[in-house]
Amino acid sequence: MTTPITEQSATALARAIRTGELTARAVVDAHIAVLERVNPTLNAVVVDRFTAARADAEAADRRIAATTDLATLPPLLGVPCTIKESIAVAGMPNSGGVVARAATPIQHTAPVAQRLLDAGAVLLGVTNTSEMCMWIESENRVYGRTDNPYRPGHTAGGSSGGEGAAIGCGGSPIGLGSDLVGSIRTPAFCNGVFGHKPSVGLIPTTDAWPPCHGITARIMVNGPLARRAEDLLPLLRLLAGPDGRDPVARSMPLGDPGAVDFDGLRVIVPENAFLRPLSQDLTVARERAATALRRAGARVEYRAMPELRRALALMLALLSTQVGVTSSEILEAEGAAPVRWRDLLRRNGPHTVATRLMLAGERLTALAPTPDSERLLTSLRTFTGTLTTEIGDGVMLFPPLPGPPPRHGGTVGRPWWVAPAAVFSLAGLPVTQVPLGLGRTGLPLGVQVAARPGNDHVTLATALLLERAHGGWVPPRRSQSPAGI
Repeated sequence: MTTPITEQSATALARAIRTGELTARAVVDAHIAVLERVNPTLNAVVVDRFTAARADAEAADRRIAATTDLATLPPLLGVPCTIKESIAVAGMPNSGGVVARAATPIQHTAPVAQRLLDAGAVLLGVTNTSEMCMWIESENRVYGRTDNPYRPGHTAGGSSGGEGAAIGCGGSPIGLGSDLVGSIRTPAFCNGVFGHKPSVGLIPTTDAWPPCHGITARIMVNGPLARRAEDLLPLLRLLAGPDGRDPVARSMPLGDPGAVDFDGLRVIVPENAFLRPLSQDLTVARERAATALRRAGARVEYRAMPELRRALALMLALLSTQVGVTSSEILEAEGAAPVRWRDLLRRNGPHTVATRLMLAGERLTALAPTPDSERLLTSLRTFTGTLTTEIGDGVMLFPPLPGPPPRHGGTVGRPWWVAPAAVFSLAGLPVTQVPLGLGRTGLPLGVQVAARPGNDHVTLATALLLERAHGGWVPPRRSQSPAGI
């Protein structure tokens, strides 16, 4: 049976478009049709360019018809994509969900987005994010809230939640997100798709908003989301490399996932490492992944690692003292009114509950004694070194959240929800979020697969193996959700 257009990988679609099996216009139309049907419910794509995308697709078809050497064509010519709204794209908004930035379209395109578009991808629109990209619920006062394509009323994650939902519903095969403390991995998990947080420095973060300051420049990354694992490495190859502006980005070799030998590969499964008990569904999912790797010849080791519980406290301390600018100052620089205590109680104001709690936390932190910076940085180096040494040339399996995607608002004021992501953000490790089917309630399951810096290809190889073993992305159906495809 032929796989529907809106279930195929970007790699397969690009090949079919180049060879004339499909037209770019047909591929773009099929994805737009999904978004036109489900986006009013999901609110994943917040500003579309469907008319322009159809014109771009027709131009791609004309270009293909006129060429005599298919090898000279851009690798993703005619393939639709979406991009997180906080990553600059000329002519599109770049508000990061902040009311003060909502009025004016941006006039330039971020290098990471330009590389995707230069590869021939057709932009369908930009996707929703949490306000200031600062929480794992994609909600703001500019665009509203993004829903989960598998179950209405549940979170799509954040801060790249619109991107995850656009791909998870079948409306886009690939897209771009960013990840400071799980903002690619959490939405990829919540929406049942693949997401890759690359090694720090592999892909530039230039022209993302909010911009990186202080410690965030050593943690924040841009990276791809995709409904099929085979798209991740081609996307990394397109997006990687310095841009001459991001001081952290550098040339880094990308290994070949096909060369990874699972026979004897060390797989660490941490235990006693969580601030909150792990749900039964997520425990089963992680064991499902470990079993598939064991069957491939890997050496699975269960290790008590209570030291990983320190990650969240260390991350919060670093973000509160080592950034060099407060969120209030960033907002005021964009023209927002100075934040006062009484504003933090206003339900109808310009900020979401999560942002108001964050701003209040900043004020309270400013009244507390300042932690010793050198001690914090020493703790960071120790934590990073220990985790990297423990993983070695193998991988670590870790839950993406303590449980399945919660109901809207279920993570607000509960910072422990980000603890599983903070572990690998602190260490700058590459992590692939891998979908592992649906749980008992019909919500996605998954696992984070982490490796040491520079070993992105090992996590990608593991993702490919787990996709073969368990099927990967499961398209939502109408029987599961009114937003289903």
